[in-house]
Formats: sequence, C-alpha cells, structure tokens
Amino acid sequence: MLATPLRNLASMKLPTTVVRDQSQQYEITNKGYGKDAVKVMHINRKGPVHSIQELEVGTHLKLYSNKDYMQGNNSDVVATDSQKNTVYLLAKKHGIESPEKFALLLASHFLKTYPHVEQAHVHVEAYPWQRMEQEHGQAKNGDSKPNCRRKLHNHAFIFTPTAMHYCDVILSQNDPKQTVMSGIKDLRVLKTTQSSFVNFVDDEFRTLADQHDRIFSTVVECSWEYSETQSVDFLRAWQTVKDIVLRNFAGDPSVGIPSPSVQHTLYLSEKQVLDVLPQVSVISMTMPNKHYFSFDTKPFQKLVPGENNEVFIPIDKPHGTIYAQLSRKDLKSHL
Repeated sequence: MLATPLRNLASMKLPTTVVRDQSQQYEITNKGYGKDAVKVMHINRKGPVHSIQELEVGTHLKLYSNKDYMQGNNSDVVATDSQKNTVYLLAKKHGIESPEKFALLLASHFLKTYPHVEQAHVHVEAYPWQRMEQEHGQAKNGDSKPNCRRKLHNHAFIFTPTAMHYCDVILSQNDPKQTVMSGIKDLRVLKTTQSSFVNFVDDEFRTLADQHDRIFSTVVECSWEYSETQSVDFLRAWQTVKDIVLRNFAGDPSVGIPSPSVQHTLYLSEKQVLDVLPQVSVISMTMPNKHYFSFDTKPFQKLVPGENNEVFIPIDKPHGTIYAQLSRKDLKSHL
C-alpha cells in the first residue's frame, strides 16, 4: 500500500534541492530536442527536365542554457514545430541539391539565426527515386520498334529501394569543424559462388565444416566522415562508395571475385574508398552474414538421388556480424 495517495502528490511541495538544484548533486550531462521524420519533396522545374529529392529530415538542437529543463522556462526554446517549418521554407528558398548540402544549410541556419543554440544536429534520409528509362520510339501497340534506343524520361520516376542514402551533419557555435557523415544502409546483396571460409579455429566447440564454396549474402551498412567538404560532389561520392562496395563483393560480371572471408571483402571495400576519395577520413562498415544452408537430401535418395547444390534454406537468425572501421593514420575521427 502506498504511504501517500497518488492524488495528493500534485499538492505536495517538492524539496528546493530538486526544483532549484541548489545542492549541486546532479548535472545535465547530455541533452537536446528536435523534430524527427519531417517529410519533404522538392521538385526542380527548371526547363522541361525535372529533378526531384524526397527526404525525411530530423533536426535536433542543443541550447547553452538549462533553464527549460531546470526551471520550466521556455524563452530560449525554438519550438519543434518551428523547426519543421524551417525545413519547408529553406527547401523553397534554396532548393535541395543533395541530402548533405541541405543538412549543412539547415544546421548553419539554426546557429546563425539563434545564437543561444550551442549545437545543431541534422539527420537526413533520401528516398531512392530514379529517373524512369523507356524505349524511345516505341510502337503504338507496345512493341519495340527496330533500332529503338532507351531514353531517360523528363519527369517520370520509379522508386528503387536498393539502398538508402543518409547523412548526419553536426555544427557547433564555437567549433569551426564541420562534422559531415554520409552513409548507405539496407544494401542487400548475394552471390552464389566464389565465397569460402576455411582454416578457422578448430577446437571442441566447433561443429561447422570448412566452407570451400558457399552462398555469400549480406546487408551492407556503412558510413564515412569527410575531412573537408568544399570540393565534394556528395551525390557522386555516395554513388562511388556504393559502386566500390558492389565491385569488391561481385567482381567482374563474367568471372567474379573470390572472397576468402567476409572480413577480407569488407576491408578491400573500405581501403578502396579511402584510396579513391581523399576527402574521406574514416569509413565504418558492417556486413551481417545472411546464411543459406543446403537442404539435406541424403535421407531422400530414392526421390532425389545425388548431391544437392540447388536447394537452400534461408536462415535469418542467428547470423554472424562482421564490422570494421578504417581510418587514415594522420586524421582523427568523430565516428
């Protein structure tokens, strides 16, 4: 039984040490507030060829003062509804070229407009729209005309959720450094051969046999931080990283590329990103191993005689997880 009925708690006078924090027993060591999942679509209508960017934006602010928390004083609070409106108004005024540039624009706006804001953190995810491609000169009945060629559509797009492009930008009032991170998530890939896993620790806990040729499937997630952004074409850089990951995973279309472990494939991808993009200071990547185990047909030799290398059982859980972060030795990272 409660010593004090809940209905009486509202009328009780709380100790002044809690209200005013005069005891200095506690301190706020982290804080922030903002608006998440703000969806915005921007259409660039310059000329007959239109371009689109559909984003989901999160804006978080950290104030110098703690009075909103400790005193209930909201005089410094930029309402989250105002933050939401800012997303739409800046999109209208400046357009949206890339997630990273728009995030930088938003974060800079909050710091310049509100000097009592200590830090602005903007997270952006881009919806994967691609310009539709169709055969040019198609016959009226839908059949292709001889010697027709494919052409990008001026104003029609198709949703292609192959991978998600996201970014995080963190700017602070008294810190000239810009933290700009880009990333890829939900990039699911699979190859049916040229993947092995052999000569690993063999002890009393081991049951897995050497895998000389297996299915390799993973869902790639990676993020990278830029040491400088003035010379970066963010959209091209993101596509470059994605292409590097796919190339090191799959190899040449005709001959492929061997993978002795997930770790090695991951490392080759990260290394090539740092080789190709000098503005990237550090890259972090995760590759969970999505298993496909061969169905055992040995008890069913009368029905399906011989070895089975065609039918597999997808296993989502449990799964192995492989990750690594690769950095330039002369640069420090905030990842």
